[in-house]
Amino acid sequence: MMDTSRRLQQLSDGALPLAQTFDFDGQSVRYGVMGAGKPMVLIHGTPFSSQVWRRIAPIAARFRQVFYFDLLGYGLSEQRADQDVSLGVQNRLLAALLKHWRIEQPDVVAHDFGGATALRAALLDRCEYRSLLLIDPVAVAPWGSPFVRHVRAHEAAFAGVPAYIHEAMVNAYLQGAVSRTLAADILRIHSSPWTGEVGQAAFYRQITQMDQRYTDEVQPRYGELRCPVSILWGEEDQWIPVDRGLELSAMIPGARFTRVAGSGHLMQEDVPEAIVAELMEFMLQGEQHQCLGIHA
Repeated sequence: MMDTSRRLQQLSDGALPLAQTFDFDGQSVRYGVMGAGKPMVLIHGTPFSSQVWRRIAPIAARFRQVFYFDLLGYGLSEQRADQDVSLGVQNRLLAALLKHWRIEQPDVVAHDFGGATALRAALLDRCEYRSLLLIDPVAVAPWGSPFVRHVRAHEAAFAGVPAYIHEAMVNAYLQGAVSRTLAADILRIHSSPWTGEVGQAAFYRQITQMDQRYTDEVQPRYGELRCPVSILWGEEDQWIPVDRGLELSAMIPGARFTRVAGSGHLMQEDVPEAIVAELMEFMLQGEQHQCLGIHA
């Protein structure tokens, strides 16, 4: 509780409010809701939080009821020792939240690990979406940066480094997600969940639990998706090359693929207007369609 209070204090005035709590297997997950209309769910990736949507959610809320949350072990959601925060649990969390919110066939917008979470929930938990917008998702093997691979091999050594060294590494890592220099206040929004004794341990915990087997499990089934799918990919993504996006789009029947110039992996900071434009066009176009879910 004390660590959550500290993280709340570190959020900027423009941060998305996460006033509500959901109990998932005895662990607290923070979420927020805004707007009215048909439901839209925003799912962030790693090592980020729902704050990546802070400039997008208020606009989307003009024409949708927007739901957003911090993945288990991320942002303001609970962080604790020996916690499972892998992709193997996040899809179950999403399925549980959809049930808790009592929403069916939402429009889903998912970035990075959020993309893998949305895909796994559709294919393994039979969650149905009205549409699915994927932004530089973790979906096609191989994935994982050299930094991630190195940390996975030496978790204990990294978890025990002095705080100032850890914070410098986190900031450098986050900076690599964009094609421009992040201002100090923006960098703090994304790094603050990973600072302090609890946050530092949580940062390395989520990295060591990154396992390609969770995407390998569903990658052969992407062709089973039956809702409209759009994929945005930053041309300057240094974490996952744009070729992975092209491979993914070829696996999903009817998927539309857009390369976004001037964007790295974190499009929400580099070119948020590209996401808003695609939301407006893709979602409004989708008014004419109904997601048919997954074939049995």
